[in-house]
Amino acid sequence: MRVRTLVSTAALAAATVVPVLAPVAQAPAQAAPERTWDRLAQCESGGRWHLDTGNGYYGGLQISKQTWDGFGGRRLAPFPHGASKAEQIRVAERIQDAQGWGAWPACSEEVGLR
Repeated sequence: MRVRTLVSTAALAAATVVPVLAPVAQAPAQAAPERTWDRLAQCESGGRWHLDTGNGYYGGLQISKQTWDGFGGRRLAPFPHGASKAEQIRVAERIQDAQGWGAWPACSEEVGLR
């Protein structure tokens, strides 16, 4: 006698599901504390994270549109000043990881980051 095993479609689907994990954006290994970014922003923009003075640099850290886009900021907001403080810092960490504190030459020196 032959025994048939019936497997429901749902059980078969559940057995063959492979979890797909979205990539997790990680901060650079040597990420600076938030207070460091606050000090830099104080120098760059008076600590005004939503600043647009029309000088070609935007937000608390005065990031250019080209740099913002090049380091993935466009996915967060069209311009840095339209992003939250946390988002601006996240992009700035990528910039700092690639370019060092020299990306903010005058203010990084003024606040002792060089």
